[in-house]
Amino acid sequence: MLRRSVCAVVTGVVLAALASCSVETPNPAPATPSITAPHTFYLRPDGDKSGPHDKEPFHLLAADDPGEGVRTLTADVLPGAEGAVRLRRSGDCKGSSTHVVCEVGAEYDNWSDSPRVSPVAAKGSKAGDKGTVRFTYTTKKGQKLTARTRAVVGEPVVEVLTPTYLKGVRPGAEMSEPVVVRNTGEVPVKGLGLELSANNMEFVDEYANCRYPGFSHGHVAVCTFPDLRIGPGEAVVLRPTLKLRASKTDMYTSFGHDVWPLDMGPGQYGSYQKGGDHGDGPTLVAEPVKATKGTYIKGGGSTYVVLDSHADYEVFGVDLHGSPGTKRSFDLTVRNNGPADGGSSTRLIFEPPLGMTMVKQPMDEYDDGVYEPYCKSNGYTYTCDIGALKPGRSRTFEFTVRLGEPGRGRLSLQDKEPTSSAWYVGRQDPDPANDEAVITVRR
Repeated sequence: MLRRSVCAVVTGVVLAALASCSVETPNPAPATPSITAPHTFYLRPDGDKSGPHDKEPFHLLAADDPGEGVRTLTADVLPGAEGAVRLRRSGDCKGSSTHVVCEVGAEYDNWSDSPRVSPVAAKGSKAGDKGTVRFTYTTKKGQKLTARTRAVVGEPVVEVLTPTYLKGVRPGAEMSEPVVVRNTGEVPVKGLGLELSANNMEFVDEYANCRYPGFSHGHVAVCTFPDLRIGPGEAVVLRPTLKLRASKTDMYTSFGHDVWPLDMGPGQYGSYQKGGDHGDGPTLVAEPVKATKGTYIKGGGSTYVVLDSHADYEVFGVDLHGSPGTKRSFDLTVRNNGPADGGSSTRLIFEPPLGMTMVKQPMDEYDDGVYEPYCKSNGYTYTCDIGALKPGRSRTFEFTVRLGEPGRGRLSLQDKEPTSSAWYVGRQDPDPANDEAVITVRR
Protein backbone atom coordinates (compact mmCIF):
# COMPACT_ATOMS: atom_id res chain seq x y z
CA MET A 1 0.00 0.00 0.00
CA LEU A 2 1.20 3.50 -0.76
CA ARG A 3 1.19 5.99 2.06
CA ARG A 4 0.97 9.61 1.17
CA SER A 5 3.77 12.02 1.76
CA VAL A 6 2.21 15.19 3.03
CA CYS A 7 4.07 18.19 1.80
CA ALA A 8 2.82 21.56 2.91
CA VAL A 9 2.45 22.82 -0.63
CA VAL A 10 0.73 26.07 -1.19
CA THR A 11 -0.18 26.90 -4.76
CA GLY A 12 -0.71 30.33 -6.21
CA VAL A 13 1.23 33.18 -7.73
CA VAL A 14 3.20 34.10 -4.66
CA LEU A 15 3.60 31.01 -2.51
CA ALA A 16 6.33 28.39 -2.68
CA ALA A 17 6.31 24.78 -1.51
CA LEU A 18 7.54 23.95 1.97
CA ALA A 19 10.48 21.65 1.33
CA SER A 20 9.56 19.06 3.93
CA CYS A 21 8.18 16.26 1.85
CA SER A 22 8.73 12.61 2.75
CA VAL A 23 7.96 10.13 -0.01
CA GLU A 24 7.44 6.49 0.86
CA THR A 25 7.89 3.67 -1.66
CA PRO A 26 5.42 0.81 -2.08
CA ASN A 27 5.75 -2.13 0.24
CA PRO A 28 8.03 -4.82 -1.19
CA ALA A 29 6.50 -7.83 -2.95
CA PRO A 30 4.93 -10.21 -0.42
CA ALA A 31 6.75 -13.37 0.62
CA THR A 32 5.69 -16.39 -1.42
CA PRO A 33 3.35 -18.09 -1.34
CA SER A 34 0.87 -15.59 0.16
CA ILE A 35 -2.39 -13.69 -0.24
CA THR A 36 -3.35 -10.33 1.27
CA ALA A 37 -6.62 -8.39 1.26
CA PRO A 38 -7.97 -5.46 3.31
CA HIS A 39 -9.19 -6.47 6.76
CA THR A 40 -12.10 -3.99 6.43
CA PHE A 41 -13.39 -2.34 3.28
CA TYR A 42 -16.20 0.22 3.08
CA LEU A 43 -18.59 0.05 0.11
CA ARG A 44 -20.50 2.86 -1.56
CA PRO A 45 -24.25 2.23 -1.22
CA ASP A 46 -25.70 0.80 -4.42
CA GLY A 47 -26.17 3.53 -7.05
CA ASP A 48 -24.44 6.24 -4.98
CA LYS A 49 -21.34 7.74 -6.62
CA SER A 50 -20.42 10.23 -3.89
CA GLY A 51 -18.11 9.35 -1.03
CA PRO A 52 -14.76 10.23 0.53
CA HIS A 53 -11.95 12.06 -1.21
CA ASP A 54 -9.17 9.99 -2.80
CA LYS A 55 -10.41 6.64 -1.52
CA GLU A 56 -7.98 3.76 -2.02
CA PRO A 57 -9.58 1.10 -4.23
CA PHE A 58 -9.93 -2.47 -3.06
CA HIS A 59 -6.46 -4.04 -3.21
CA LEU A 60 -5.87 -7.78 -3.45
CA LEU A 61 -2.39 -9.32 -3.77
CA ALA A 62 -1.33 -12.94 -4.19
CA ALA A 63 2.01 -14.58 -4.96
CA ASP A 64 3.33 -18.06 -5.57
CA ASP A 65 6.78 -19.49 -6.19
CA PRO A 66 7.90 -18.56 -9.73
CA GLY A 67 7.03 -20.91 -12.54
CA GLU A 68 4.77 -21.44 -15.52
CA GLY A 69 1.17 -22.51 -15.15
CA VAL A 70 -2.16 -21.12 -14.02
CA ARG A 71 -3.09 -20.38 -10.43
CA THR A 72 -6.67 -20.07 -9.23
CA LEU A 73 -8.24 -17.23 -7.25
CA THR A 74 -11.68 -17.89 -5.76
CA ALA A 75 -13.95 -15.35 -4.05
CA ASP A 76 -16.96 -16.30 -1.93
CA VAL A 77 -19.55 -14.21 -0.13
CA LEU A 78 -19.98 -16.15 3.09
CA PRO A 79 -23.48 -17.31 4.11
CA GLY A 80 -25.62 -14.60 5.69
CA ALA A 81 -23.90 -11.75 3.83
CA GLU A 82 -25.75 -12.06 0.51
CA GLY A 83 -28.11 -9.18 1.32
CA ALA A 84 -25.19 -6.81 2.00
CA VAL A 85 -22.41 -7.77 -0.41
CA ARG A 86 -22.07 -9.07 -3.93
CA LEU A 87 -19.07 -9.69 -6.17
CA ARG A 88 -18.07 -7.71 -9.25
CA ARG A 89 -15.84 -9.54 -11.74
CA SER A 90 -13.97 -8.75 -14.95
CA GLY A 91 -11.34 -10.31 -17.19
CA ASP A 92 -10.81 -14.05 -17.06
CA CYS A 93 -13.20 -14.59 -14.14
CA LYS A 94 -16.38 -16.67 -14.10
CA GLY A 95 -19.18 -17.29 -11.63
CA SER A 96 -22.05 -15.55 -9.90
CA SER A 97 -22.58 -12.56 -7.64
CA THR A 98 -21.58 -14.68 -4.61
CA HIS A 99 -19.00 -17.11 -6.04
CA VAL A 100 -16.29 -16.18 -8.58
CA VAL A 101 -13.30 -18.15 -9.93
CA CYS A 102 -10.42 -16.40 -11.75
CA GLU A 103 -7.37 -17.75 -13.55
CA VAL A 104 -4.34 -15.71 -12.43
CA GLY A 105 -0.54 -15.88 -12.49
CA ALA A 106 2.24 -16.43 -9.99
CA GLU A 107 2.31 -12.74 -9.09
CA TYR A 108 -1.15 -11.24 -8.91
CA ASP A 109 -2.18 -7.64 -8.24
CA ASN A 110 -5.77 -6.65 -8.97
CA TRP A 111 -4.68 -3.05 -9.54
CA SER A 112 -2.65 -4.05 -12.60
CA ASP A 113 -3.91 -7.49 -13.70
CA SER A 114 -7.09 -7.80 -15.75
CA PRO A 115 -8.72 -10.78 -13.95
CA ARG A 116 -10.41 -8.90 -11.11
CA VAL A 117 -12.97 -9.57 -8.43
CA SER A 118 -14.01 -7.16 -5.70
CA PRO A 119 -16.89 -6.64 -3.26
CA VAL A 120 -19.65 -4.08 -3.93
CA ALA A 121 -22.86 -3.24 -2.09
CA ALA A 122 -25.79 -5.49 -2.92
CA LYS A 123 -28.97 -3.99 -4.34
CA GLY A 124 -31.40 -3.22 -1.53
CA SER A 125 -28.66 -3.12 1.11
CA LYS A 126 -28.65 -0.36 3.72
CA ALA A 127 -25.86 1.66 5.32
CA GLY A 128 -24.38 -0.34 8.16
CA ASP A 129 -25.06 -3.73 6.60
CA LYS A 130 -21.97 -5.89 6.61
CA GLY A 131 -20.67 -9.26 5.56
CA THR A 132 -17.50 -11.25 4.97
CA VAL A 133 -15.88 -12.18 1.67
CA ARG A 134 -13.34 -15.02 1.60
CA PHE A 135 -10.59 -15.09 -1.02
CA THR A 136 -8.75 -18.35 -1.74
CA TYR A 137 -5.54 -18.53 -3.76
CA THR A 138 -4.52 -21.99 -4.97
CA THR A 139 -0.81 -22.33 -5.72
CA LYS A 140 0.80 -24.43 -8.46
CA LYS A 141 1.43 -27.15 -5.86
CA GLY A 142 -2.23 -27.13 -4.79
CA GLN A 143 -1.75 -25.23 -1.52
CA LYS A 144 -4.83 -23.16 -0.61
CA LEU A 145 -4.22 -19.77 1.03
CA THR A 146 -7.09 -17.63 2.32
CA ALA A 147 -7.74 -14.01 3.27
CA ARG A 148 -10.97 -12.46 4.53
CA THR A 149 -12.39 -8.99 4.10
CA ARG A 150 -15.14 -7.55 6.29
CA ALA A 151 -17.21 -5.48 3.88
CA VAL A 152 -19.35 -2.64 5.29
CA VAL A 153 -22.03 -0.85 3.30
CA GLY A 154 -21.59 2.92 3.57
CA GLU A 155 -18.48 4.96 4.21
CA PRO A 156 -17.24 7.43 6.78
CA VAL A 157 -16.58 10.75 5.04
CA VAL A 158 -14.45 13.15 7.08
CA GLU A 159 -14.41 16.85 6.32
CA VAL A 160 -12.47 19.58 8.11
CA LEU A 161 -13.37 23.24 8.54
CA THR A 162 -11.00 25.10 6.20
CA PRO A 163 -11.32 28.86 5.73
CA THR A 164 -10.14 29.86 2.27
CA TYR A 165 -7.97 32.71 3.56
CA LEU A 166 -7.27 35.05 6.46
CA LYS A 167 -6.15 38.64 5.87
CA GLY A 168 -4.82 41.45 8.01
CA VAL A 169 -2.77 39.23 10.34
CA ARG A 170 -0.12 41.17 12.23
CA PRO A 171 3.48 40.00 11.56
CA GLY A 172 4.66 37.71 14.37
CA ALA A 173 1.18 37.54 15.92
CA GLU A 174 -0.20 34.48 17.69
CA MET A 175 -3.25 33.08 15.89
CA SER A 176 -5.91 30.76 17.31
CA GLU A 177 -7.78 28.62 14.80
CA PRO A 178 -10.34 25.91 15.69
CA VAL A 179 -9.94 22.45 14.17
CA VAL A 180 -13.46 21.13 13.51
CA VAL A 181 -13.98 17.72 11.88
CA ARG A 182 -17.36 16.36 10.81
CA ASN A 183 -18.58 13.08 9.36
CA THR A 184 -20.93 13.44 6.39
CA GLY A 185 -20.82 9.73 5.58
CA GLU A 186 -23.29 6.93 6.22
CA VAL A 187 -21.37 5.02 8.92
CA PRO A 188 -19.29 6.07 11.96
CA VAL A 189 -15.67 7.17 11.85
CA LYS A 190 -13.72 4.69 13.96
CA GLY A 191 -10.43 6.34 14.84
CA LEU A 192 -9.10 9.52 13.27
CA GLY A 193 -5.75 10.49 11.78
CA LEU A 194 -4.73 14.15 11.56
CA GLU A 195 -1.79 15.97 10.05
CA LEU A 196 -1.30 19.66 10.78
CA SER A 197 1.07 21.66 8.60
CA ALA A 198 2.36 25.22 8.78
CA ASN A 199 4.10 26.93 5.86
CA ASN A 200 6.39 29.71 7.11
CA MET A 201 4.53 29.61 10.43
CA GLU A 202 5.17 27.77 13.70
CA PHE A 203 3.10 25.87 16.24
CA VAL A 204 2.92 27.58 19.62
CA ASP A 205 2.24 24.29 21.45
CA GLU A 206 3.57 20.82 20.72
CA TYR A 207 0.91 18.36 21.81
CA ALA A 208 1.79 15.28 23.84
CA ASN A 209 -0.19 12.93 21.57
CA CYS A 210 1.26 14.25 18.30
CA ARG A 211 4.57 13.44 16.58
CA TYR A 212 6.83 16.11 15.15
CA PRO A 213 9.06 14.73 12.37
CA GLY A 214 12.63 15.94 12.79
CA PHE A 215 13.46 17.48 9.42
CA SER A 216 10.20 19.46 9.39
CA HIS A 217 10.06 20.05 13.15
CA GLY A 218 7.89 23.02 14.02
CA HIS A 219 6.06 22.85 10.69
CA VAL A 220 4.32 19.42 10.71
CA ALA A 221 2.46 17.52 13.44
CA VAL A 222 0.94 14.04 13.02
CA CYS A 223 -1.73 13.05 15.55
CA THR A 224 -3.93 9.96 15.96
CA PHE A 225 -7.11 9.42 17.94
CA PRO A 226 -7.66 5.63 17.86
CA ASP A 227 -10.59 5.61 20.29
CA LEU A 228 -12.49 8.50 18.72
CA ARG A 229 -15.92 7.77 17.26
CA ILE A 230 -17.77 10.29 15.07
CA GLY A 231 -21.25 9.20 14.05
CA PRO A 232 -22.91 10.18 10.77
CA GLY A 233 -23.87 13.85 10.92
CA GLU A 234 -21.76 14.46 14.02
CA ALA A 235 -18.75 16.76 14.51
CA VAL A 236 -15.90 17.25 16.98
CA VAL A 237 -13.62 20.15 17.82
CA LEU A 238 -10.06 19.68 19.04
CA ARG A 239 -9.05 21.21 22.36
CA PRO A 240 -7.01 23.17 23.23
CA THR A 241 -7.52 25.41 20.21
CA LEU A 242 -4.70 25.25 17.68
CA LYS A 243 -2.29 28.17 18.08
CA LEU A 244 0.08 29.32 15.36
CA ARG A 245 2.69 32.06 15.32
CA ALA A 246 2.67 34.09 12.13
CA SER A 247 5.85 34.91 10.25
CA LYS A 248 7.47 38.26 10.90
CA THR A 249 8.48 38.80 7.28
CA ASP A 250 6.57 36.54 4.86
CA MET A 251 3.52 38.33 3.49
CA TYR A 252 1.97 35.06 2.25
CA THR A 253 1.89 31.97 4.46
CA SER A 254 -0.53 29.11 5.04
CA PHE A 255 -1.56 26.32 7.38
CA GLY A 256 -3.34 23.09 6.58
CA HIS A 257 -5.21 20.09 7.98
CA ASP A 258 -5.38 16.59 6.52
CA VAL A 259 -7.74 14.07 8.14
CA TRP A 260 -8.61 10.44 7.49
CA PRO A 261 -10.38 7.51 9.23
CA LEU A 262 -7.68 5.28 10.69
CA ASP A 263 -9.21 2.07 9.34
CA MET A 264 -9.36 3.51 5.78
CA GLY A 265 -5.98 5.21 5.63
CA PRO A 266 -5.22 8.59 4.05
CA GLY A 267 -6.26 7.69 0.51
CA GLN A 268 -4.85 6.14 -2.63
CA TYR A 269 -2.35 8.91 -3.35
CA GLY A 270 -1.95 10.14 0.20
CA SER A 271 0.58 9.54 2.92
CA TYR A 272 1.74 11.17 6.10
CA GLN A 273 5.16 11.83 7.56
CA LYS A 274 6.68 9.14 9.72
CA GLY A 275 8.91 9.33 12.78
CA GLY A 276 9.45 12.23 15.13
CA ASP A 277 9.17 12.67 18.89
CA HIS A 278 5.99 13.44 20.77
CA GLY A 279 5.47 16.97 22.00
CA ASP A 280 5.88 18.09 25.60
CA GLY A 281 2.75 20.27 25.68
CA PRO A 282 -0.91 19.54 26.50
CA THR A 283 -2.79 16.54 25.16
CA LEU A 284 -4.99 17.28 22.18
CA VAL A 285 -8.52 15.92 22.76
CA ALA A 286 -11.67 15.80 20.65
CA GLU A 287 -14.95 17.10 22.06
CA PRO A 288 -18.43 16.79 20.50
CA VAL A 289 -19.64 20.04 18.98
CA LYS A 290 -22.36 21.29 16.68
CA ALA A 291 -20.68 21.83 13.32
CA THR A 292 -20.18 25.54 12.74
CA LYS A 293 -20.90 27.22 9.43
CA GLY A 294 -18.02 27.63 7.01
CA THR A 295 -16.12 25.88 4.24
CA TYR A 296 -15.53 22.17 4.85
CA ILE A 297 -13.23 20.13 2.60
CA LYS A 298 -13.21 16.35 2.27
CA GLY A 299 -9.92 15.07 3.61
CA GLY A 300 -8.76 18.60 4.49
CA GLY A 301 -7.01 21.46 2.77
CA SER A 302 -5.03 24.67 3.25
CA THR A 303 -5.87 28.17 4.45
CA TYR A 304 -3.92 31.10 3.01
CA VAL A 305 -2.74 33.75 5.48
CA VAL A 306 -1.92 37.26 4.26
CA LEU A 307 0.09 39.38 6.69
CA ASP A 308 -0.72 43.03 7.20
CA SER A 309 2.63 44.13 5.81
CA HIS A 310 4.30 45.33 2.61
CA ALA A 311 7.44 44.98 0.52
CA ASP A 312 9.21 48.05 -0.88
CA TYR A 313 10.91 46.99 -4.12
CA GLU A 314 13.36 49.33 -5.85
CA VAL A 315 14.87 49.23 -9.33
CA PHE A 316 18.11 51.04 -10.18
CA GLY A 317 18.93 53.04 -13.29
CA VAL A 318 21.83 52.31 -15.68
CA ASP A 319 24.14 54.68 -17.59
CA LEU A 320 25.93 53.35 -20.68
CA HIS A 321 28.58 55.22 -22.69
CA GLY A 322 29.80 54.51 -26.20
CA SER A 323 29.31 55.15 -29.87
CA PRO A 324 26.78 53.17 -31.95
CA GLY A 325 27.85 49.54 -32.39
CA THR A 326 29.86 49.45 -29.16
CA LYS A 327 29.28 46.29 -27.14
CA ARG A 328 28.45 46.79 -23.46
CA SER A 329 27.48 44.47 -20.59
CA PHE A 330 25.44 45.68 -17.61
CA ASP A 331 23.29 44.47 -14.73
CA LEU A 332 19.69 45.38 -14.04
CA THR A 333 19.24 45.29 -10.26
CA VAL A 334 16.11 45.02 -8.14
CA ARG A 335 16.27 45.25 -4.34
CA ASN A 336 13.67 44.47 -1.69
CA ASN A 337 13.93 47.16 0.97
CA GLY A 338 11.45 45.25 3.17
CA PRO A 339 10.11 44.90 5.67
CA ALA A 340 8.34 41.86 4.18
CA ASP A 341 9.01 39.09 1.68
CA GLY A 342 6.32 39.47 -0.97
CA GLY A 343 6.99 36.08 -2.51
CA SER A 344 7.16 35.61 -6.27
CA SER A 345 4.82 38.50 -6.93
CA THR A 346 6.77 40.95 -9.11
CA ARG A 347 8.21 41.33 -12.62
CA LEU A 348 10.86 43.62 -14.04
CA ILE A 349 9.89 45.27 -17.33
CA PHE A 350 12.92 46.30 -19.44
CA GLU A 351 12.21 48.60 -22.41
CA PRO A 352 15.60 49.25 -24.15
CA PRO A 353 16.42 52.57 -25.82
CA LEU A 354 15.73 52.67 -29.56
CA GLY A 355 18.58 51.25 -31.64
CA MET A 356 19.96 49.00 -28.89
CA THR A 357 20.60 45.46 -30.18
CA MET A 358 20.54 42.43 -27.88
CA VAL A 359 23.68 40.24 -27.93
CA LYS A 360 23.30 38.16 -24.77
CA GLN A 361 20.60 37.85 -22.11
CA PRO A 362 19.92 35.75 -18.98
CA MET A 363 19.26 32.10 -19.81
CA ASP A 364 17.39 29.35 -17.99
CA GLU A 365 18.42 25.67 -18.12
CA TYR A 366 15.08 23.88 -18.42
CA ASP A 367 16.63 20.52 -19.30
CA ASP A 368 20.11 19.00 -18.98
CA GLY A 369 22.29 21.24 -21.16
CA VAL A 370 19.28 22.84 -22.88
CA TYR A 371 18.68 26.56 -22.34
CA GLU A 372 16.09 29.16 -23.20
CA PRO A 373 15.88 32.92 -22.46
CA TYR A 374 14.84 33.57 -18.87
CA CYS A 375 13.06 36.82 -19.70
CA LYS A 376 10.09 36.75 -22.02
CA SER A 377 10.27 39.09 -24.99
CA ASN A 378 7.89 40.39 -27.61
CA GLY A 379 10.83 41.46 -29.77
CA TYR A 380 11.33 44.74 -27.96
CA THR A 381 10.27 44.64 -24.31
CA TYR A 382 11.78 42.08 -21.90
CA THR A 383 9.77 40.82 -18.92
CA CYS A 384 11.79 39.13 -16.16
CA ASP A 385 10.22 37.27 -13.24
CA ILE A 386 12.05 38.43 -10.09
CA GLY A 387 11.05 35.42 -7.98
CA ALA A 388 10.98 35.42 -4.19
CA LEU A 389 13.20 38.11 -2.71
CA LYS A 390 13.84 38.34 1.00
CA PRO A 391 14.12 41.75 2.70
CA GLY A 392 17.54 43.33 2.12
CA ARG A 393 18.35 41.03 -0.82
CA SER A 394 18.80 41.95 -4.49
CA ARG A 395 18.32 40.19 -7.82
CA THR A 396 20.38 41.08 -10.87
CA PHE A 397 19.89 40.32 -14.56
CA GLU A 398 22.96 40.58 -16.80
CA PHE A 399 22.55 41.72 -20.41
CA THR A 400 25.05 42.35 -23.21
CA VAL A 401 24.03 44.72 -26.02
CA ARG A 402 25.32 46.78 -28.94
CA LEU A 403 24.57 50.41 -28.42
CA GLY A 404 22.60 52.58 -30.79
CA GLU A 405 22.29 56.33 -30.89
CA PRO A 406 22.06 58.16 -27.55
CA GLY A 407 18.67 57.71 -25.98
CA ARG A 408 16.68 56.58 -22.97
CA GLY A 409 14.89 53.40 -22.11
CA ARG A 410 12.61 52.47 -19.23
CA LEU A 411 12.85 50.07 -16.30
CA SER A 412 9.75 49.40 -14.21
CA LEU A 413 8.43 46.98 -11.60
CA GLN A 414 5.01 45.45 -12.00
CA ASP A 415 2.96 43.15 -9.80
CA LYS A 416 1.95 39.96 -11.52
CA GLU A 417 -1.61 39.99 -12.76
CA PRO A 418 -4.12 39.59 -9.92
CA THR A 419 -5.34 36.03 -9.62
CA SER A 420 -8.96 35.10 -9.13
CA SER A 421 -8.12 34.47 -5.47
CA ALA A 422 -9.45 37.15 -3.15
CA TRP A 423 -6.48 36.77 -0.81
CA TYR A 424 -3.88 38.03 -3.29
CA VAL A 425 -2.90 41.66 -2.63
CA GLY A 426 0.45 41.90 -4.45
CA ARG A 427 3.36 43.44 -2.50
CA GLN A 428 1.47 46.57 -1.40
CA ASP A 429 4.56 48.66 -2.19
CA PRO A 430 4.40 51.89 -0.14
CA ASP A 431 6.87 53.79 -2.37
CA PRO A 432 5.87 53.45 -6.03
CA ALA A 433 8.28 56.25 -7.01
CA ASN A 434 11.27 53.91 -6.85
CA ASP A 435 9.47 51.29 -8.95
CA GLU A 436 10.72 53.06 -12.08
CA ALA A 437 14.17 53.99 -13.37
CA VAL A 438 15.89 54.97 -16.62
CA ILE A 439 18.49 53.23 -18.75
CA THR A 440 20.45 55.88 -20.61
CA VAL A 441 22.84 55.65 -23.57
CA ARG A 442 25.38 58.52 -23.94
CA ARG A 443 28.33 59.06 -26.23
